[in-house]
Amino acid sequence: MGAQVEEVAVDASAVAVVAASIFVWGAVAARIQRADVTAPIVFTAVGALLAALDLVDRQPAPESLKPLVEITLVWVLFSDAARVRPHDLRVEAGDFARLLGLGLPLTILAGWGLAAWLFPDLDLWLTLLIAAALAPTDAALGLPVVTNRVVPARVRRLITVESGLNDGLATPVVMLAIAGAGTAEGVANAPGPVDALLELFVGVLVGIAVGAGGGALLRWTRRRGWAADDFVGVSVLGLALLSYTAALVLQCNGFVAAFCGGSAFGAAAGRRGRSELELVEQASGLVSLLVWLAFGAIAVPVMFDQPDATLVLYAVLSLTAVRMVPVALAAIGSGLDRRTVLFVAWFGPRGLASLVFALLALDELGPAADPVVAVISVTVLLSVVAHGATSAPLASAYGRGAALRGPSPERPDTDVPVRGLPRGRVHHEVR
Repeated sequence: MGAQVEEVAVDASAVAVVAASIFVWGAVAARIQRADVTAPIVFTAVGALLAALDLVDRQPAPESLKPLVEITLVWVLFSDAARVRPHDLRVEAGDFARLLGLGLPLTILAGWGLAAWLFPDLDLWLTLLIAAALAPTDAALGLPVVTNRVVPARVRRLITVESGLNDGLATPVVMLAIAGAGTAEGVANAPGPVDALLELFVGVLVGIAVGAGGGALLRWTRRRGWAADDFVGVSVLGLALLSYTAALVLQCNGFVAAFCGGSAFGAAAGRRGRSELELVEQASGLVSLLVWLAFGAIAVPVMFDQPDATLVLYAVLSLTAVRMVPVALAAIGSGLDRRTVLFVAWFGPRGLASLVFALLALDELGPAADPVVAVISVTVLLSVVAHGATSAPLASAYGRGAALRGPSPERPDTDVPVRGLPRGRVHHEVR
């Protein structure tokens, strides 16, 4: 009985620390962010501290993390897609098409080739999984880049919209790679690549139907005064889950459905649809903090206990050459100068989406995914440190250089929010 009481007390202590961390972050986040300290840095450190104090189990079963992982990815994909309206893409469609239509596939191919070379013991599906999981960027890891007005609006929009859409575009490749790896590794009940492609296609249709239908219905009821303003955010939160669960009922890919559902909702819901996303964004922000905390508690101690030079080499190349060369190639003909291309190419931090993909792979593939999780974890940790440390000084330097080169013709700012950042949190340079 005494041992049982002690175990409960330990668990309660960890929960208390987590709850206190979330409350304190909400109370002082704006002040801390002015010092260029981001939520991923803080909660990764909190997780590592919990592990160092033995307040959490450093080796939980993947099943215990699965609900958190799934709901995080669903809300993140839905809100990321919904908050980027077609209007945000129309004027600079060429820039976004280059980054997402050319730069992203080239990044995946380059990462795939590098992983196959550095990790010859892994089959091609697992190396593709590494590359696809590390292709999406996370603007939240470099807040000063996208919140500082000395950086031209065109550049901030480019980085923000890319971050908002590339995780959804990479999801089909990740799920296909997991399916192929499951077949190659002989995982029971794993769908084959052909089945995975069919599930992805049906998931697209389900997501569009649910998102567009829900957005249009909400818009119609608002016009008639039927919608309750104090509850409509909860309705959108439920719609995001509906897009995912409806796909599961039809035995297709729920994550792709969530992304397509968010995009369709954003197009169909009208202008007020953006404000009605706030609860989804807040909920995804909360569960995102928990994922970062789990990352700090589980992955950071393992990486320090078992350092691997090959993993570090891949991480460094993934954040530099694998990202920067494809972006430079994609920018040919865009009219962006060399400094801007280098700036955009460097600020491709790897973050939440990569971690969620790693945890999904661990859940689906079991021990076979351990090398994949290790590579992704090292890369994300290095990105948290490198991009967190360089975002403010490089943003300031680039902005001053852009000002000296004179004003550039560009449309005014639009409110394209960054995950985990309150709307309107864009400031002037004060350094």
